[in-house]
Amino acid sequence: MSNFMFISATVGKLLPTDYVGFTFFVGCMAMMAASAFFFLSLNQFDKKWRTSVLVSGLITFIAAVHYYYMRDYWATFQESPTFFRYVDWVLTVPLMCLEFYLILKVAGAKTGLLWKMIFYSVIMLVTGYLGEAVFMDQAALWGFISGVAYFAIVYEIWLGSAAKLAAAAGGNVLAAHKILCWFVLVGWAIYPLGYMLGTQGWYTNLIGSGSVDVAYNIADAINKIGFGLVIYSLAVKSTSNAE
Repeated sequence: MSNFMFISATVGKLLPTDYVGFTFFVGCMAMMAASAFFFLSLNQFDKKWRTSVLVSGLITFIAAVHYYYMRDYWATFQESPTFFRYVDWVLTVPLMCLEFYLILKVAGAKTGLLWKMIFYSVIMLVTGYLGEAVFMDQAALWGFISGVAYFAIVYEIWLGSAAKLAAAAGGNVLAAHKILCWFVLVGWAIYPLGYMLGTQGWYTNLIGSGSVDVAYNIADAINKIGFGLVIYSLAVKSTSNAE
């Protein structure tokens, strides 16, 4: 009884009309289900693909845990859980960059590519957090730096060494790489848009301002689960071809 009272006192109630809270809850459950799916499927793949599928499961599991806490934070304070969101991203986005390296190892990808993309992703996220939560009066400057790092990732996977390695690998790897590239270019575009809507800068007069938590939550689930499903499909096809 005491434990129930403690939980009731610390966790806010989600109202039926709280669509933001609903997307936090659905995002949490969807990514937890995806994690279970990826983890339980590991034994069906060749050893060289298991790490990629394992990382996919880790991405969605980390996100699910953070969404569990973000849902409660929203329900209690009715505020966007910016800190928890960025902690989630700073863990999962580098892992998504790792996925590019893992699938391109068959074409001879070096660890230099991995560290380059992780460096860009960390710069993108740290500067984004500084602009959104710390130096809010300089949000445009920090957002610009974050945007430069984002487009560095886009360049690397579309036109840089990662793209060349994917072309050299060909077949299923090239097809998977292209789909992941579209996730980064289109799916990740919601994040800089959300940043601009949630901060004040020269862009405010053009696009306005407001909360984009619903869009963030939906995009997070689609991007992270979608990333994992692309890797899963590649592992299935590659394992079948090897048999």
